[in-house]
Amino acid sequence: MTPGAPRGRRGIEILPGRPHPLGATVQGDGVNFSVFSAHATSVQLLLFDHFDQPLPTHVITLNPQRNKTFYYWHVFVRGVGDGQIYGYRVDGPYQPEEGLRFAPSKVLLDPYARGVIYGANWSRADAVGFQDNTASALKSVVVDLRGYDWQGDEPLQRPMHETVIYETHVRSLTAHPSSGVAHPGTFAGLVEKIPYLYSLGITAVELLPVQQFDEQEFLHVNPLTGERLSNYWGYAPLAYFAPHLRYATDSRDAARAARRAVDEFRDMVKALHRAGIEVILDVVYNHTGEGDHLGPTICFRGLENTAYYMLEPDRQFYLNFSGTGNTVNCNHSIVRRLIRESLRYWVQEFHVDGFRFDLASVLSRNERGEPMEDAPILWEIESDPVLAGTKLIAEAWDAAGLYQQGSFTGDRWAEWNGHFRDDLRRFVRGDRDTVRHLAWCMTGSFDVFRHKPSYASHRSINFVTCHDGFTLHDLVSYNRKHNEANGQNNSDGTPHNLSWNCGVEGPTDDPEILALRRRQMRNFIALLMTARGTPMLLGGDEMARTQGGNNNAYCQDNPVSWYDWGLVEENADFVRFVREMIAFRRRHPTLTTDHSLDGRSYEAALTDRVTFHGVRQVQPDWSHHSHSLAIHFHAVPGDVGIYIIANAFWGSLTFELPPAIRWRRVVDTYLPPPHDIVDEDEAELLSEPLYTVAPRSVLILVEARHP
Repeated sequence: MTPGAPRGRRGIEILPGRPHPLGATVQGDGVNFSVFSAHATSVQLLLFDHFDQPLPTHVITLNPQRNKTFYYWHVFVRGVGDGQIYGYRVDGPYQPEEGLRFAPSKVLLDPYARGVIYGANWSRADAVGFQDNTASALKSVVVDLRGYDWQGDEPLQRPMHETVIYETHVRSLTAHPSSGVAHPGTFAGLVEKIPYLYSLGITAVELLPVQQFDEQEFLHVNPLTGERLSNYWGYAPLAYFAPHLRYATDSRDAARAARRAVDEFRDMVKALHRAGIEVILDVVYNHTGEGDHLGPTICFRGLENTAYYMLEPDRQFYLNFSGTGNTVNCNHSIVRRLIRESLRYWVQEFHVDGFRFDLASVLSRNERGEPMEDAPILWEIESDPVLAGTKLIAEAWDAAGLYQQGSFTGDRWAEWNGHFRDDLRRFVRGDRDTVRHLAWCMTGSFDVFRHKPSYASHRSINFVTCHDGFTLHDLVSYNRKHNEANGQNNSDGTPHNLSWNCGVEGPTDDPEILALRRRQMRNFIALLMTARGTPMLLGGDEMARTQGGNNNAYCQDNPVSWYDWGLVEENADFVRFVREMIAFRRRHPTLTTDHSLDGRSYEAALTDRVTFHGVRQVQPDWSHHSHSLAIHFHAVPGDVGIYIIANAFWGSLTFELPPAIRWRRVVDTYLPPPHDIVDEDEAELLSEPLYTVAPRSVLILVEARHP
């Protein structure tokens, strides 16, 4: 179009625009558009009235002399604003051997798009190859972020050592008909479950990916039912600034859907904050949903492939440290800025409280894929003043074997503690040579983090289960994974589960086995909630949710993944147990107080306000054949001491108790509900200095407060 001249059904005026800010920004009576591409020879901005138009309403060809500054293509369009649908066509060399993959027939998303719109028109298949995909492409949407009423809301900034995390999936939480919510599977649906989350006592929800992702990234068929599968979890990101459209109410309303996704996400955050619950996002900056060299051209590949992705030395293929076909070039200057600005955006515009970084070790690799000791992007995230009050959590490994738990860059990153998960599972299962590992788990995992002088115990994210693997119910019900429904011949998902079915694989009516399974679940929760560190509970575990032995349900948008809310009543005794264990933890600074080494050797953690015992006082059995340990957490000022006995042996053991202390029995996982956990004020005062701990059970005692 000729600059300044209107064209089409609606009058617009074209002005040069500016390179900053990137993305589409409403300014006065128009929108400034800016996008990065170093090797493009031509860029067209396409404006649409509807997301499925076969042709754009306006095609604005950017003039390199007027609309390009350095590598930034920009234009100001007067007469458009909030809700404008747009995309880009970008031309340039198609030289795969040089890493250049421009595809001018494809409509591209804006990497900084604040909203994405699509419907039944979207076709991932059409984004592959060289044919025009205007009608079937995803489209970006201009979103004016101004005017939302936060009503004084701010991020909560709760100290990490006071935090209890609940990991959940937005859709899974309320998609099941039993949820009873008005808008199942949405941000609004989650809001309706806040009273339940509050009643549990958790302090933060950690949401599986909510940045716009491509559900069509996985299109296998369930061989058992013929049902079409999808990328359900969301680890296929396409737009790092846009809330996932499907999580908005009635996302079919194209005129308002992108705006609704933004506002309803904000509504959800605001409502959670009112209940004292923080919001942590699972973010996926390690790869995108564009796949490998055979994948679709949706955004990054068609804008500047060599900047956004790590490439093999021959430049034609992608380095794959994510297991998904590509790896984001996180330490390229352009990508570092995108990641930082995305994180700031979610904090400033959405009041998010923290982030969990999927496969975070990818962010420590340079452009050749080599691990760096001090990766720039990790230090930039840690030191960013906008992010200073946010929680930063790393999954400190990647899919190519780089395992950095205990050595991850930075002085404030917390880390998912895979060692805690595995060691606790082995101990509770009854494996040999696990007692000393249990001691480290319960005292902050300083053995794992021994080489980090800045480490404090709150930086260990302790968990038994997470989205990736068995649920807690299935951990005690299956010896093997059962992923046939995923359509990959049960080859997906880890075989290393450290699970035990208690005698029968899967469902059973045997009352003894069912009782043992319930007891093992109580054992896991009791130890998780009394260990030093920050506990994370997999959502649904408190109601004993099952996935039928599927330990990789990433493609199951159906009752396999959805929470059956009838289980809350069916397993009310276990829901109560989990709720009371969380409350017990939060009541006792003896359990939640942060611990650090302050220059001491890591072995000092085993004597820092804690002593260990066996069946005899001060005589813990560290032997290969031992299956039990008593742990005395000594009181911090203002609180009482706590005594924990964990007996994973298949027989009863009688333990001496510390003398000259009056003890109350709060938890005995062997006892039937409601006696398995009782209120401290009503807890039995023990009259003998001995206690016989039943097989495979956990006992928790508290010092009786003086009258």
